[in-house]
Amino acid sequence: MPLTALEVEPALSAWAEVAGGSARLINHSENQTFQLDTPGQGSFTLRVHRAGYQSRGSIESELAWLMALRRDTALAIPEPVPGRDGRLLQRFDSPRGERMAVLFRHIAGSEPQPDSNLGELFGTLGTYAATMHNHATTWQRPPGFERQVWQAATILDSDGPWGDWRMAPGVNTDNRPILDRLDSALWLRLAAYGTSPDRYGLVHADMRLGNVLVDGDNVTLIDFDDCGFCWFTYDFAAAISFHEANPAVPALKAAWLEGYQSVRRLSADDLAAIDAMVMLRRMALLAWIGSHAETSLARQHMQGFADGTAQLAERYLRGALWP
Repeated sequence: MPLTALEVEPALSAWAEVAGGSARLINHSENQTFQLDTPGQGSFTLRVHRAGYQSRGSIESELAWLMALRRDTALAIPEPVPGRDGRLLQRFDSPRGERMAVLFRHIAGSEPQPDSNLGELFGTLGTYAATMHNHATTWQRPPGFERQVWQAATILDSDGPWGDWRMAPGVNTDNRPILDRLDSALWLRLAAYGTSPDRYGLVHADMRLGNVLVDGDNVTLIDFDDCGFCWFTYDFAAAISFHEANPAVPALKAAWLEGYQSVRRLSADDLAAIDAMVMLRRMALLAWIGSHAETSLARQHMQGFADGTAQLAERYLRGALWP
C-alpha cells in the first residue's frame, strides 16, 4: 500500500533542509517520489523505497556509484542530500511499517514525449551510457558493494525480482507459444554472447524516457534505483521501453549508437546483440506490468502489451526486429 503525502511528512525532520516542508506525490512506479516544498530552501525530491524491493546495502551501493559518477564525470545526474546524521539513506517509521528514503536536490525539467523529435536526445543518452560504462569498468567498487543482476534467469524465470511474465495480463493460449519460443531463444542467444567484461558490467538499466528530465539544452538522467550488472547495450533497450514498435526506433537507435561510439567503441558482436537486449527488456516490462498492476505506469501500458510483445517476438525470431 503506498504512503500518502501526510504519512511521509513526519520523516522530513531527518533533513535540516526540508524540516517543516510539505510533500506531494509526483510519481509512483517502483518507488514513490514526492516533491518537497519548503518556505526558505526551495524544492527537493524525496524517494521513498518500496518495502521489500531493495536492501539497505543495495541502496547504499547505488548511492556509492552515483556519488562516484558525480565526482569522476561531468554527467548531469541527481545530487543526494545527507541527513542530519550525515547519511544519505534514512529510515523512518510510517503507519505501514519502517521505510527507507533518500532526499535529492530538485532538478528542473520535464519528461520528453515519444512523439517529439528525439534524435538529438538519444545521441546524448548514448554518450551518457558510454561514459557510465567506461566509469564502471575502471571504478574500484567499495567493499560489500551489492546490486541486482539482470540476466536471463532474473528476467525470464518465474521468480525474478519483477515477477513472472507468464502471469502478466494478456498472456493467453494464443500468444503464449510465441513468447515461450522467444524465452528459449533468448536463453541461447545470451549464453552465446557471454558476460566478458568488455560487454557486461554495472549499468543504469532503466534509461527510459520517464527517467530523463529535459530543461532547454540540459538533459539530466535520474533514478539509478534499478542499476545493476547487465550487458552494456541493455541501456539502449531500456531507453526505448514501452515504445519498441515505434517506427522512429531505427533512427533513434542510430543516434544512440553514434553518441555512444563517440565515447566508447562497440564490437560487431555487441551491435548484433542489441535486438536480443530489446526483447529481453520487453519481457522484463511484461513481467513488471503484471507485478505492478496497481501503478499508473503499468495501467497505462497494460492493454495490448502482451500481444504487442508477441508480435515483436515473431519479428525477432524471423531475424528482423525492425524493417
